[in-house]
Amino acid sequence: MPDSLGFAELLLRQSPACHWVVTPDGIFQAIYGDTTGLFGRAAEAIAGKTIGQLLEPARAKVWTARLRRAMEGEAVVQRERHGGRTWYVEVFPVRVPEARWPGKCCAGGVARETTRWVSAEQELRHTVLGALKAQEFERQTVSRFLHDSVGQNLTALGLQLDLIRMDLEGLSPATCARVGEVQTLLGEMMERVREYSYELNPAEVERAGLRAALDRLNARFRGRYSGTLRVNVSPTLKLDPAPARAMYQIAQEALENAVQHSGCSTIEIAIKSTRTGTALEVRDNGRGFDREDLAAGRRGLGLLSMEHYAAQGGLELTITNGKEKGTTVRALCPKPVGR
Repeated sequence: MPDSLGFAELLLRQSPACHWVVTPDGIFQAIYGDTTGLFGRAAEAIAGKTIGQLLEPARAKVWTARLRRAMEGEAVVQRERHGGRTWYVEVFPVRVPEARWPGKCCAGGVARETTRWVSAEQELRHTVLGALKAQEFERQTVSRFLHDSVGQNLTALGLQLDLIRMDLEGLSPATCARVGEVQTLLGEMMERVREYSYELNPAEVERAGLRAALDRLNARFRGRYSGTLRVNVSPTLKLDPAPARAMYQIAQEALENAVQHSGCSTIEIAIKSTRTGTALEVRDNGRGFDREDLAAGRRGLGLLSMEHYAAQGGLELTITNGKEKGTTVRALCPKPVGR
């Protein structure tokens, strides 16, 4: 009967994942499982080889960087697509006896195919994005109803009250005062309807410009966020409606995520012209996202929404973060070729 080490080797050899160790001099050793799908060769064919001997130059460069980071003490978690299949790959440091490689680490690795999970995730993403589009349409419909119907009717009602107050001005001052109170309440109601209409529909970006829309967004969040919130937009900013609207929506989602989940004390929204285009950045000093969640492709509704808006506006979306180091959401509107 095998001892515990024998069982461990049986487990590794028959695991659905593949495992390996790369020595500090870059040689594959101790390989278990089926490595054919990921490296194009069986375990016995990659033993004693370097990554440069196994992969084409572009992939070899990526893998060399991963292995180097692991040997320097960092765990690297990433998703890799190869040959129509998707792999979850984790590379991590493995301490070795000082007598053999003083002060150095090997790079341990484990990879498992996740193609079926990714396909299911893609179907779920399509469903969620379809729901987001339907939600956008409903929000715009409600916004138009509030602005065009409720808002206009309230305005007409206010004018009618003005006429009534003027008719009664000399006959009943007390009634006039009561009508004035009703008009005050009506004015407050109209302002709330207007604010809610703007919140539902970012068409304010087209009406007043991106800076004004972001200032209004800033004012709305100040009512529920006690930290420092700054907006910095270049006065010479010029953007087409589609990317401007997308930047506003991404800023709104990024603010919501930061306020609800990051525990940050400072948030800054900045839009500036760069050498490559016009960039929106929303930076906070909070906890940041989980790197493994981002690397493995796990997305909450806020991130999915930002990706959706970026695609609609033709923006390049990137998210950089570190736990306890804050998060930066960046949406770039690239300059057209030739400009």
